[in-house]
Amino acid sequence: MSTASSPAPAQLTTARLVLRPWTGAEAAAVLADTRSARWAHDFPAEGDRVIAALFAQHPAWLGEHGHRLIIERASGLVVGSIGLFWPPSEGTVEIGYGVVASRRGRGYAAEAARALADFALTAPGVHAVVAGVELSNPASVRVLEKAGFRRSATEDGVARFMLTSRDRSGQ
Repeated sequence: MSTASSPAPAQLTTARLVLRPWTGAEAAAVLADTRSARWAHDFPAEGDRVIAALFAQHPAWLGEHGHRLIIERASGLVVGSIGLFWPPSEGTVEIGYGVVASRRGRGYAAEAARALADFALTAPGVHAVVAGVELSNPASVRVLEKAGFRRSATEDGVARFMLTSRDRSGQ
């Protein structure tokens, strides 16, 4: 959904993953429960369905700094999704992610989170990427820690994490 005035969404490549923007057709397929040969057998997860349903209400999520599919480079299969809840608020943007059960435990979520957070921090006016995780989900807590986020607060069973430009530079 990019226009002539906005750049095409960037595809990000890591050692084992490609993070590429969703297409409208992919979102429609998720909502229609239509399978693709390019998806892991357990994609989409419930969170992917929720996100796909919200694209019509939040078209910026499909823009340059929005949501992406997580593709395993070795197989070429979609194994999850990750995104930034755009636009930023006071220089901060939130990240959310999910990897299908068949690919969990491989470090994909941390690898994808770090790549997308690093990319977000290059956007004008963005100085922090945040995430909230329920403490009852220790695997997601570990994802953010492995991705370089630091815990900034804990309240009501939810840990808040943050990665800043300063964290990226190692200062």
